[in-house]
Amino acid sequence: TSAMRVLHLSVLLVALAVGAQQRLLPGSCGFEQGACGYTSDPAYAPWTVNDEGRFIMADSSFMEETDKAILVSPDLEIFEWSCLRLVYQITGMGSLLVHLRPDSENFDYVLWSADKSSDSWLIANVDLRNISGTYQLLMEAQPSQRPGNSIAIFEIHIIPGYCIECNFEEHHLCGYSNQWNPNVNWYVGARLAQDLQSDLPDDHTMNNEKGHYMYVDSIYVKKFQEVAKLVSPMTTTPMAGCLSFYYQRNQARGNFFSVFTRDPLGHYEEIWRPDVYATSTWKLVQVDIRAYHPLEVVYEVAFNSASGGYVAVDDIAFSPEFCHTETEPTFDPSVANCDFEESLCQYYQEHTGMSVWNRVTVRPNAYRIGDHTTGSGFFLMAHTHFTSGPGYMGRLHAPFLPGNHKYCLRFHYALSGFWKIDNTLSLYIYDENNVAQERIWTVSESSRDVWTEVDITYQKPMSTKIVFVSICRNFWDCGIVALDDVTVTLGDCRITAGPLRPAPGHCYFETGDCGYTQENEKKRDNWIRLRGQTPTSYTGPRGDHTLGVGHFMYIEASHMLPGHSSQLASPELRGSSRLQCLTFFYHMYGSGTGVLSVFLRQADGTKDRLLWQRHGEQSISWMKAMVDYDCFSRHKIIFEAVRGPSIRSDIALDDIVFRKGPCQDPGDSISYSGFSENFNEIEY
Repeated sequence: TSAMRVLHLSVLLVALAVGAQQRLLPGSCGFEQGACGYTSDPAYAPWTVNDEGRFIMADSSFMEETDKAILVSPDLEIFEWSCLRLVYQITGMGSLLVHLRPDSENFDYVLWSADKSSDSWLIANVDLRNISGTYQLLMEAQPSQRPGNSIAIFEIHIIPGYCIECNFEEHHLCGYSNQWNPNVNWYVGARLAQDLQSDLPDDHTMNNEKGHYMYVDSIYVKKFQEVAKLVSPMTTTPMAGCLSFYYQRNQARGNFFSVFTRDPLGHYEEIWRPDVYATSTWKLVQVDIRAYHPLEVVYEVAFNSASGGYVAVDDIAFSPEFCHTETEPTFDPSVANCDFEESLCQYYQEHTGMSVWNRVTVRPNAYRIGDHTTGSGFFLMAHTHFTSGPGYMGRLHAPFLPGNHKYCLRFHYALSGFWKIDNTLSLYIYDENNVAQERIWTVSESSRDVWTEVDITYQKPMSTKIVFVSICRNFWDCGIVALDDVTVTLGDCRITAGPLRPAPGHCYFETGDCGYTQENEKKRDNWIRLRGQTPTSYTGPRGDHTLGVGHFMYIEASHMLPGHSSQLASPELRGSSRLQCLTFFYHMYGSGTGVLSVFLRQADGTKDRLLWQRHGEQSISWMKAMVDYDCFSRHKIIFEAVRGPSIRSDIALDDIVFRKGPCQDPGDSISYSGFSENFNEIEY
């Protein structure tokens, strides 16, 4: 394995010798004379600098009691937007992750990961946003336990700028790749290396025959419109601004040249094509780009024939300032967010003589649930109780949002008491003239009396607003329609963060247990991950809190004896010098409900500290808990449920979130931490 790596290294080093020197920031390391301040976390297996070549390695043969090795950088600071370039190799089976560890936070943030084996060195590109305070980078290697598996890092470079920038003078080409085609491909161009009779240009960066650029030539074309694609690294953090590059193009009538963006789902969007034919000199292009989710920039050339000429590209750059003054300024789509706790936010109803949608709070019981936000807060309700006639049509209008953007709309709704659900709740898009353009969603068969999440992606060329419409034809067919927690973000719902892609410290239990483990004396897993309603009548939730049709964790009381407890432990947290905020949703409904407690358990074995507790039945709704705590050392959070005197004692957990405290934000209208027993004494 080492000999193969040395062979691959020799190729890289030769290329490196001709590359232009770049400015390296602290945290960069070539592992030529040591580890540059990088250290192995002593709690895990060690990384070792290889004697035969210039790299550091985590080998499965040195891993006995642990399945991973963590390499920790010295303390760093990001004063400017930077790009982390990592040259690595995975031999056999295993994975490599890069984490960002901000100062004063409990959790590390995953920036990048890879798990594909390779016989050669690969390049990872990770954008690092400028943040306040110090941080560390962590390289987490997890080679498979079988012999012969290892993970090696040859080079860590942190350079100023964005990862999609490149002048093609470096040996690794900034992580740009050619999507291989048998006949036409992008190549590294240099006048010095070309035939003297070639008409390929000098590069733009150095303006001489020694510089480099990327080009694609038609001389090997055999089929009509064969395509060559030059693909940038995938962005890893939201960014918006001006993408610029230089290009040359001859025999332009014989080729097609376009620039696209491609998201992780494989969807292409053209952002530029030339407005001129052949260019005899390098021509500057500037195009505005918005990367609200990960994407690649693809430079695509297609030829009609072998005489289609060439296209060359050089000096790709990015600026956070938009290129064109007429570009619409950035805006915050959260103006269309509302949890209805304080008001209707920027939503309003049409003036039809009556208010169909009303902001209400209820005391939950067997026939109605509380709001989705906290369990005892406010939500919107459309109900014949609020009208004087036999039916109604209620329209709830959101604020306008600019066009030419892709939006992800999420909201929760609940239904109760309807004989028919046709037109119960629908969602329309209206234009600036207040004309309905399209119905983009309507209720289908749905669980009753459960908050259900809906997510919809939409895009229109003009300024639009969303309008929630509820229609009741006559009194006898009508029931209750409830609406809560509307959010709008930029991007596709399938890509933007949602419950299926939890942030560090978050667990919605939709894709698994997130590393939570059971710690019970009898080694029995009493905490059960469930989707739907619990099996015992008159206890437990009707559905989860996140989606309404998703998963949650609960104790099944019929499997336990009265007074017996079961503990669910979080993954180990590293501790912080700042106050931390733990929020979660709990469900304690049933005449025999016992006790739910939250403890802090430190790694040093000191006695568990009680942080929060509830006794007995609380509500038929999911309730929100918010707990401030501090701990400077490694620890776990323990959720302990004690079964009550009867089988109607199910206790459930969902949507666990950790973040820097304190919990009381300006946007938090009420805090639910402490030891008070009841919060559900609220009427209409």
